Amino acid sequence: MNDIRRTVLWVVFGFSMVLLWDQWQIYSGHQPTFFPGATKPVAAVAPAAGASAGLAAAGSAVPTAIIPTGQVVPATAAPVQPTTAPARELVVVRTDVLKLSFDSEGGSLVRTEFVKHIDMADKSKNFVLLEESRDRIYVAQSGLIGAGAGVSFPTHKTAMAVSGARELKDGENELVINFTSPEVGGVTLVKTYTVRRGAYDMAVRHTVSNTGSTTVSPQLYLQLVRDGNKPAGESSFYSTFTGPAVYTAAKKYQKVEFSDIKKKKADFEKQSTDGYIAMVQHYFASAWMLADGIKRDVSLDAVDIGAPVTDCCYRATMIAPLEAIEPGATKTMDAKFFAGPQEEKVLESLAPGLELVKDYGWLTILAKPLYWLLDELYRLILNWGWSIVALVVLLKIAFYWLNAKAYASMAKMKAINPKVMEMRERLKDSPQQMQQEMMKIYREEKVNPMGGCFPIMVQIPVFIALYWVLLSSVEMRNAPWVLWIHDLSSPDPYYILPVVMTLTTMLQTALNPTPPDPMQAKMMWFMPLIFSVMFFFFPAGLVLYWITNNILSIAQQWIINTRMGVPPQFNLPKF
Repeated sequence: MNDIRRTVLWVVFGFSMVLLWDQWQIYSGHQPTFFPGATKPVAAVAPAAGASAGLAAAGSAVPTAIIPTGQVVPATAAPVQPTTAPARELVVVRTDVLKLSFDSEGGSLVRTEFVKHIDMADKSKNFVLLEESRDRIYVAQSGLIGAGAGVSFPTHKTAMAVSGARELKDGENELVINFTSPEVGGVTLVKTYTVRRGAYDMAVRHTVSNTGSTTVSPQLYLQLVRDGNKPAGESSFYSTFTGPAVYTAAKKYQKVEFSDIKKKKADFEKQSTDGYIAMVQHYFASAWMLADGIKRDVSLDAVDIGAPVTDCCYRATMIAPLEAIEPGATKTMDAKFFAGPQEEKVLESLAPGLELVKDYGWLTILAKPLYWLLDELYRLILNWGWSIVALVVLLKIAFYWLNAKAYASMAKMKAINPKVMEMRERLKDSPQQMQQEMMKIYREEKVNPMGGCFPIMVQIPVFIALYWVLLSSVEMRNAPWVLWIHDLSSPDPYYILPVVMTLTTMLQTALNPTPPDPMQAKMMWFMPLIFSVMFFFFPAGLVLYWITNNILSIAQQWIINTRMGVPPQFNLPKF
């Protein structure tokens, strides 16, 4: 009866800890780990009239622009337009990897469709990152602001004339498209986008001409505006970061939660001469970059644009002053914009620290070499599933001697287990004497009860880092393995891998020595079973990695037990 009560208490205690952890996650502004709340419903309204659904709504995405002095200057004041303003249109540009949609109002990028990445929710469609619709707001904007009140220059709200190519033709390596503003405040702005074949980044040149009679000192702003909703299809059983990030050489990679922005508690470096701003989500990211040495101010804030999208919107802005421009003079400032998959080597080539948007957390120092090794294995094997298997085999070889020590210690514990159980039964009414007798047996048999734990604990950070590598790598997305596994980033559709993983976990648990304490013996079975259930909803690549690790561990443990004269036997639970 006491054992049953203690078991119930342990289960209640464990469940309480899970609930407390989830509530702490919510209190800290993070997504709950085990019981995430439902995504807020998106209001469905008819698309606004115009070049595309939602263009009118997104036009007010930046009601104000924050300048370094702290003064807030309206950025949506009606600009001075020519008598016949260019007709507003949605400009569609195609390359071999991208289908881009620009709004001629301001030359903003309002949609990015990746023709080589499918939408996991609807595999008949391509994946879309930036989008401006009744369901989502996620756009990239740029323009000019003045340093004083009442100064108005061309912004992302200014109607612009479009010129240049709309499609990358065979044999061409780059495409150039221009957006030219009318004169506003004595200034004209030309945005020139240069998109290259096979690339997800583009050069964006801002050419500013002073057509007035006085010297002007405009500032260039680059910004990303996004709603705060999680990406569609986000798993309920594991949480990845969605939100803005700031990188500087001084403070490195700084993630900021949407909730911290809303509470005005965001902590990041606000002035720098290097780095980038980004919006990050699982597998994909967007970023504005300026050359090193250019002074820039960074701000993250919540803005209400009156859109039908729930939890809208959050803005990451980078502002860089141009030097004073004399009448008749022209100055340019080059920026780079990226919107694409988090392919580590590509990101490393674009800007220092950009690869950190592929977030491994605090185990980055271990995860990066593991990804490098996995990528090298893929180059040889040309199958990500078998590359995962090969990587786990190499890790087990690397940790062979540590595991051997652990399993040898477990074998010794298993050999003396009958003697310990007999002693516990004999002295069950004398707990103090039982403890002394147990320590005596351990000394005489030269057994360290913790000897099986320490070598395995040393390896835990490596396998957690590998977990994040597999979870974060876009290469797993829609990557097939064998037979029924067509996507290593999605759960096994027939639950075959999770069942195999559960069976191997139970077999591994059964091979371990039974703890002398009955409660510990029960918990030794509860935890693996609970852990296995979670894996029914995890990506197939992660389950494959765990199965491979289990099978290799069982094989090594079996061999070591046999060599030490301790025949392998299965210790089944006694509930």
